[in-house]
Amino acid sequence: MTQFDAFLEEASALLGPRGLTRDPDLMAPWLSDWRGVYHGSALALASPASTGEVSALVRLCARHGVAIVPQGGNSGMVGGATPDAGGQAIILSLRRMNAIRSLDPALRQVVCEAGVVLQTLHEAVELHGLRFALTLGGKGSATIGGLVSTNAGGTQVLRHGVMRAQVLGLEAVLADGSLFEALTPLKKDNRGFDLKQMLIGSEGTLGIVTAATLRLLPAVADRAVLWAGVRSLHDARALLLHCEALAGDALEGFEVIPAHSLAAVLAHIPGARAPLASEHEWHALIELVAEDAAAAEALPALAAEMLEQAMEAGLVDDATIAANETQAEAFWLLRDSIAPAERDLGPAVQHDISVAVEKMPDFVAEAVPAVEQRFAGTRAIAFGHLGDGNVHFHVLAPPGARHGEWQLTQGKPISAFVYELVTHWGGSISAEHGIGQAKLDEFGRLGDPVALAMMRSVKRALDPQGLLNPGKLVPPLA
Repeated sequence: MTQFDAFLEEASALLGPRGLTRDPDLMAPWLSDWRGVYHGSALALASPASTGEVSALVRLCARHGVAIVPQGGNSGMVGGATPDAGGQAIILSLRRMNAIRSLDPALRQVVCEAGVVLQTLHEAVELHGLRFALTLGGKGSATIGGLVSTNAGGTQVLRHGVMRAQVLGLEAVLADGSLFEALTPLKKDNRGFDLKQMLIGSEGTLGIVTAATLRLLPAVADRAVLWAGVRSLHDARALLLHCEALAGDALEGFEVIPAHSLAAVLAHIPGARAPLASEHEWHALIELVAEDAAAAEALPALAAEMLEQAMEAGLVDDATIAANETQAEAFWLLRDSIAPAERDLGPAVQHDISVAVEKMPDFVAEAVPAVEQRFAGTRAIAFGHLGDGNVHFHVLAPPGARHGEWQLTQGKPISAFVYELVTHWGGSISAEHGIGQAKLDEFGRLGDPVALAMMRSVKRALDPQGLLNPGKLVPPLA
């Protein structure tokens, strides 16, 4: 008999056969991160069906001293939902809690549980002429709880902000099993700390998000999706400023893609075609939106004028405007497929970093050759959300490197070097993916000591036993 037998017996009685499993085959997919870099072990996989069951399970864990690793779609990039190898924690999956509790078109608000998949939410609100203004490549697997817990970003941050800006209210279970209930949104509430904001982005280390009230926007009446070839990232930045000046709030997305990434995607997707016939060092994917009929009528002319002026100013070498929605989706598929296409090329270390928006072209121009010169045989690429100062800075391994092993050995000094560069430029080592376990040591080494001390104090206060997602986000004292 082990120390956990009593816990497992009580947990099984609480959750039933659908809610708790120790079957190795059923647990296996959830014991590794989606990139296959981090692997762990767990006592069991718990899948509660309600907030009440989550609360009761957490109380049970607190009584028996069992650690909890919350998990949504398991699509994170930093190993934040993967247990360690000790096998003494449970995985708490929120995937069964997938109800949209209410949707109010008049208020433009939706209350949904943590396990609701982002794409499912998009489809549900579209039926009411509304949209949820956050999207990303993993929308088919990412869940609302995970997006809240990691303060996810995506491709619409330029106009609408990160997940924090979308959350109007929150429900979460704390480390002792008590329920934080703040789903009702108030425009003005000055009762001290904004506790829901503290939970957003805490990666399950302070509480387990079980539901959220989210803001919605009117559905887009029309959009124009443009693809432009440019000579440099500096030209892409100048093009961004041009688009902002001419299009204003109609500019919703501005993504940059280097030639290397586009080539990888074209090789990855059967039958994919490059949007432009000519080759370019950099590409910009631009989206303009119209939210009413009048703006929709003017949108084609706005898009054409914006490109024409950009070409006259020498900012763009070639460009095209998607002729229809199918082609627009094809353009975005190229952007959203960079990560899986990169996996086909071999191991890589991914860095989700940000610096001041105006500094990003200079940072990339310095960092790419610095990394490639220091680490022979590697290839550094940067792509992503230029408009909000966040790019994904990936370093591809030399040929022959072994996946998993290379990231955890040779990849570590590469990441340390990249994060030192970012810190020197006054930036952040995590713009939208979180800290998880992948960046824990570097966060402890490079983070502001005062900020780290505050985070540790909050963690101790809300989770004195250290049972919520241990070994993630909050660096231990050296």
